[in-house]
Amino acid sequence: MEKSKLGQFKEKMKIRTKVLAHECVKFAIDLPDNYLGNHIKGQLIRASTSVAANYRASCVAYTIPLIISKLSITIEEADECEFWLEFSLDENIGNKHKANELINEAHEIASILIKSRQTLQNK
Repeated sequence: MEKSKLGQFKEKMKIRTKVLAHECVKFAIDLPDNYLGNHIKGQLIRASTSVAANYRASCVAYTIPLIISKLSITIEEADECEFWLEFSLDENIGNKHKANELINEAHEIASILIKSRQTLQNK
C-alpha cells in the first residue's frame, strides 16, 4: 500500500475505532443499574476504549513487532467487545438493534486488523 493510502487507512481506522468506543460507552450507560448491568458496563467500556487506544498506539509504534503486538491487543479487545455485546443479548438487556450494529462493527474492525497483521507478519 502506498504511503498516502496507508495514511488514509490509518486515519479512517482511528475514526472507526474511536466511534466504536463512543457508541459502546453510550450502549453501556443505558444498561440496567444492577449487578449484571454494571459488570457488563465496566467490561464493555474498558474493552471498547482499549480498541481505540491500542489502535492509535499501533499507528505510532516504531517497529513492525511493536505494531503487530498493538494490533494483536486491538483485535483481542474488539473480540471482547463482541463477547460482551452478545452476552447482553443473551441476558435480554440493552437495545438489541444497537447491540447487533456494534457487534457487526467490532467484528469488521477485528477482521480488517487481522488481515493487516497477517500482511505485516508476511514481510
